[in-house]
Amino acid sequence: MKQSAREEEWADWLRLAIKGDVQAYNRFLVAVTPHLRRMARRRCDQYGAPASEAEDVVQEVLLAIHLKRGTWDPARPLGPWLTTIVRNKLVDSLRRRGRQVSVPIDDVSDFLEAGDETHEAADRLDTETMLAQLRDPQRDIVRSISIEGAGIRETAARLKMTEGAVRVALHRALKSLAALYRSD
Repeated sequence: MKQSAREEEWADWLRLAIKGDVQAYNRFLVAVTPHLRRMARRRCDQYGAPASEAEDVVQEVLLAIHLKRGTWDPARPLGPWLTTIVRNKLVDSLRRRGRQVSVPIDDVSDFLEAGDETHEAADRLDTETMLAQLRDPQRDIVRSISIEGAGIRETAARLKMTEGAVRVALHRALKSLAALYRSD
C-alpha cells in the first residue's frame, strides 16, 4: 500500500511524538485534524448520519489517537490506522443513538489483528493514571464519553448537567490531559 507524501510526513511527526517530541505532536494534530474532519463528514454522508455528527466524531477520534498512539505500528502506513479509528468512532456514535450500522467485513479485514494484551493492560494503566489527575466531573465525563462510549446527552442527563456544560468540561478535560501528557 503506497503512502502519500503528506501521510508520510504525518507518520514521521507521530513517530517523533511517540518518542516524546511535543512540537512534532502538535504539528501532527494541527495537520491531521482537517483531514479527519473531511473523512468524518464523508463517513457521515456514507452512513446517512447527520453532518452535525462529524464534529463529535472528530473530537472522539482525536482523543482516541491521543490515548492509543502507542498502539500504531510505525512500520505500517498511518492512513489506514486513522481511517479505521474514524470509521469505528462513527459506528460507535451511531450505535449509541440507536441506528443499525452494517460495515462489510471486506472494509475491515485488512486491519484486523490480534491485540497484544500486554499493551492493552499498559494502556489501561496509563489511562487510569492520567484520568486520576483530573477533578470531578471532568474525570467522569472523559471516562463516560471517551472510554465507555456514552453520548453527550446521556452523560449530561446522568450527571445532571446541560449538554453544553458537558461539551465544555470535556474540552477542558482534554486540554488538561494534553498539558499533563506534555509535562510527563
